[in-house]
Amino acid sequence: MSTLDILKLCYLLGSVSFIVGLKMLAKPDSAKRGNMLAAIGMTIAILGTIFFHKNEEGKSIGNLAWIFGGIAIGTIVGYLAAMKVKMTQMPQMVSLFNGMGGACAALIGIVEMDTHNPELFGERFTIFLGLMIGTVSFAGSIVAYGKLEGKVKDYGSKFQQFFNNTFIFAILALVVYASLNVDFMPTSVIWILFAASMVYGILFVLPIGGADMPVVISLLNSFTGVAAAFGGFLYHNQVMLTGGILVGSAGTILTVLMCKAMNRSLWNVIIGAFSGSSGGGKSTEGLSIREINATDTAILCAYAQKVTIIPGYGLAVAQAQHACHEFEKVLEEKGVEVNFAIHPVAGRMPGHMNVLLAEADVSYDKLKEMDDINPHLPNTDVVIVIGANDVVNPAAETDTTSPIYGMPIIKANTAKNIIVMKRSMAKGYAGIENELFYDNKTRMLFGDAKAMLEKLVAEVKAV
Repeated sequence: MSTLDILKLCYLLGSVSFIVGLKMLAKPDSAKRGNMLAAIGMTIAILGTIFFHKNEEGKSIGNLAWIFGGIAIGTIVGYLAAMKVKMTQMPQMVSLFNGMGGACAALIGIVEMDTHNPELFGERFTIFLGLMIGTVSFAGSIVAYGKLEGKVKDYGSKFQQFFNNTFIFAILALVVYASLNVDFMPTSVIWILFAASMVYGILFVLPIGGADMPVVISLLNSFTGVAAAFGGFLYHNQVMLTGGILVGSAGTILTVLMCKAMNRSLWNVIIGAFSGSSGGGKSTEGLSIREINATDTAILCAYAQKVTIIPGYGLAVAQAQHACHEFEKVLEEKGVEVNFAIHPVAGRMPGHMNVLLAEADVSYDKLKEMDDINPHLPNTDVVIVIGANDVVNPAAETDTTSPIYGMPIIKANTAKNIIVMKRSMAKGYAGIENELFYDNKTRMLFGDAKAMLEKLVAEVKAV
C-alpha cells in the first residue's frame, strides 16, 4: 500500500467518524461518545496529513517541529480553557473558539493568494469567498464574545441595517470581479477584502440584543463550517470538505430552527436586523405581585401530582443545576411526576439548558421540548420558573407592541399554579417587563436559586 493510499484511508476514516459522530450528537446519551469519536477522526486525519501527504514533487511535509509545537500549544490552551470555564461562560468560550476557526479559514485564503496567485476563476473565487466568510465569522464571533461578557454594548439603527445590506453586496461584487480579473491587483485585493470583511463582521453583530444571541452564535458557527469547506475545495482535501459541510449545514439548519423559535426570518439574521434590548410593550404600572415563602412552596409541590420546572439563564448563573436535580429527586420520592420544559433559546447558546442539566445527571427523558410540553401544562399542578424570563412571557402572544411579539413561548401561564424564582424583579435579557409575574396564579419566590432550592429540598423532606 502506497503512502497516498494510506492518506486516503485516513481521510476516509476521518470523514466517516465525523458523520457518525454528528449522528450520535442527536441524542444526549450518546453525544459525549459522538464528540470523542469525531475528535479521534480529526486526529487520524491530522496525523495522516503530516506523515503521508506529498506535494507534486513527491516531497513530504517539513517543519515538523513547528507543526507539533503548534499542536502542543493549542492542545494545552484548549484543554485548560475547557476545564476551567464555568458553565455560565460556556457561550463565551464557544464564540471565541468558533472565531478562531473562522480566522484559520481566513488565513488559508491570505496565504494561498499571496503565495500562488492562481489564475483559474474557480480557485480564485473559492479563496476570496472563503476569506470573506471566515473573516466575517472571526470578527462577528469576537464581538459576540464581548457582548456575552458585557464588554460590548448594542449599537444599531435603521441606517446601519441599510448600510449592512449595501456593504455586503459591495463585498460580494468585489469577490466576483476580482475572481474574473486575474490582473486585478491580487495582493491589494486580498487585504482590501480582509479589511472590508472585518468591518462587516463587526457591524453585522453590533445590533444584536436581547434573546437573539443564541441565533447569531449558531449562524456564525455555520459560517465557519462553510469557510472550512471552501478550504477543502481548494486543497482537494476530503476530510476538510466533509467536516466543513457538516458543520455548515448543521449550523444552518439549527439557525433556521432557532429563527423559528424566535419568530425571525433568516434574512433578518443575515442582514443583522436583530432587535435590541429595548423597552416597549404594555405598562405594568398599578399591577401587584404576590409572594410565597419556601415552606408554602414545598407543601404545594409535595402534594402536587405533576410539577414542571422551566430553567433559564438564572439557573446557570446561580450554579443551581445540582440543587435542582436534588429537588426533583425528593419530589419523586413523594410520588410527584417531575419534568423539565426546555425552550429552544433558553440560555445564551443553543442547547445551553440541556448541557447544564445533563451535567447534574438529570435524566434525558425528563427534558421536554417546548412543543411537547405546552399541551400538558393546563393539567400541570405547579410550574416552577427558575431564572427564565422572556421565554415564558405571555406578552409574546398578547401584546402586539412588545419587541418579542410572535415569539413561541413555554405557556407557563396555562398551569394551575405558577412559582417564579428570581433574585429580584429585574427585567429579562430582552429588557421588557414580564406579564407572567403579575398573573393571579403566580407567586414570586425571591432569593438565590441555589440557596432557595436547597431550602426547598429540606422543606419537602420535612413534609
